[in-house]
Amino acid sequence: MTKTVSTTPYGDQKPGTSGLRKKVPVFQQKNYAENFIQSIFDSLEGFAGKTLVIGGDGRFYNRDVIQIAIKMAAANGFGQVLVGRGGILSTPAASNIIRKYKAFGGIILSASHNPGGPTEDFGIKYNTGNGGPAPEKITDAIFARTKTIDAYKIVEADDINLDMEGESEIGGMTVTVIDPVADYAELMEKLFDFPAIRALISNGFGVVFDAMSAVTGPYAKEIIENRLGAPKGSVLNFMPLPDFGGHHPDPNLVHARALYEEMMSENAPDFGAASDGDGDRNLIIGKGMFVTPSDSLAMLAANAHLAPGYARGLAGIARSMPTSGAADRVAEKLGIGMYETPTGWKFFGNLLDEGMATICGEESAGTGSNHVREKDGLWAVLLWLNILAVRGESVAEISRQHWASYGRNYYSRHDYEEVDADAANALVAALREKLPSLPGTSFGALKVEAADDFAYHDPVDHSVSDHQGIRILFEGGSRIVYRLSGTGTSGATLRVYIERYEPDASRHDIETQEALADLITLADEIADIRTRTGRDAPSVIT
Repeated sequence: MTKTVSTTPYGDQKPGTSGLRKKVPVFQQKNYAENFIQSIFDSLEGFAGKTLVIGGDGRFYNRDVIQIAIKMAAANGFGQVLVGRGGILSTPAASNIIRKYKAFGGIILSASHNPGGPTEDFGIKYNTGNGGPAPEKITDAIFARTKTIDAYKIVEADDINLDMEGESEIGGMTVTVIDPVADYAELMEKLFDFPAIRALISNGFGVVFDAMSAVTGPYAKEIIENRLGAPKGSVLNFMPLPDFGGHHPDPNLVHARALYEEMMSENAPDFGAASDGDGDRNLIIGKGMFVTPSDSLAMLAANAHLAPGYARGLAGIARSMPTSGAADRVAEKLGIGMYETPTGWKFFGNLLDEGMATICGEESAGTGSNHVREKDGLWAVLLWLNILAVRGESVAEISRQHWASYGRNYYSRHDYEEVDADAANALVAALREKLPSLPGTSFGALKVEAADDFAYHDPVDHSVSDHQGIRILFEGGSRIVYRLSGTGTSGATLRVYIERYEPDASRHDIETQEALADLITLADEIADIRTRTGRDAPSVIT
């Protein structure tokens, strides 16, 4: 039976760059999740009888909200729900399911790389029929609805058994529990030369993949070990856990330190990788060689033609504004389009849908292509393996040859997490006031060429997104970028991106923080970070 439940609005349900993210106890408030889900449905039209995809990264509270979402989808008139077995669907796998089965859209329950557990993070986001995150016009409509909502609809019924594949019925709607891995693995086999990768591995090429007790585990286990023949145990921490084993599932050099240290050891395997909470980010490390996400994007784009799915070449490359300019030089050499967008994968959707870009990437360890409309951690790992198999060279050799051809973009991100929000906003406001006076100013050997508050003019729908990050551009290609992040759940995170372009191959083996030392000092000086935030050092350096 369908019932309508009276409710009152919450004032804090504004979606960020990837949906609504809050601590679990916030979502556990009376009607909190229901309000947001109903606001999603109330902001959409034309879904009666259509298919909705639902899944998540397995974090704490995932199963509870999936049951709520299924019953509300039935009450609101959807004809079918496809849900991953165990409530599991990685973000890229969910995007693929939406696209493959022509679903109306999908609800993905995840807080990406943020910690999980009873007092940690949870999130809900809506993806549209192209498989990508909802554009701002939809998220703005959802937020507007959350402020006026007075009721939600839900079917009174028993919970669905999420652990058994097959069909059932609830409130006149079909619920199909599907294998969360099969469709994704099939897509990867179409894109990459699995026989070449199998041959590489069978010849003793060592691979280690850390799934970080998160959603990518079942996918990596099936593909890397079962289909590509890597020895059992090559995929670590492959069981998704509600609290990610107590670890922070962010594939960077801080939270995946054990993998990094293994890859830097004398007896390291040839290739190491990791993915995050919901499977859309990646970490790439060769034996003795960490590859920054910005460099990885550039190197994947330069070599993508070696994989069957990209043999015809790329239409274009897109990167988020804070991502280094390394990919720009690849696009220039290939004679293809290069697009600089705000942070947030949703900004790549129009470019991909229009066939203007083929490969996209963000410095925050997200890389992907037009195969889905989300970043895809395991996809990046498999493309690297395909390139390594065809070229017969190591990650270090490929990296050094790339820098010799294109120059090296030394790059680092300094995060100041959980900064007082008022202090962070005041810092940014003061920076904006300084912008007109900075061009032409010299700081030692560094001369400011331009300074602005980045605005994106979408070439497809002509929408404009203002205030997307403050850029200070120096002569010679170096940059400092300041941006407040929308992915945290408490306080504000100030991200400072520091980049130096070095064309001289004899200077390509300097330690990154050393190569950026003067820019790091200047970044603090220009923004007055220590004084305004009270922080002597970043929380995380990547």
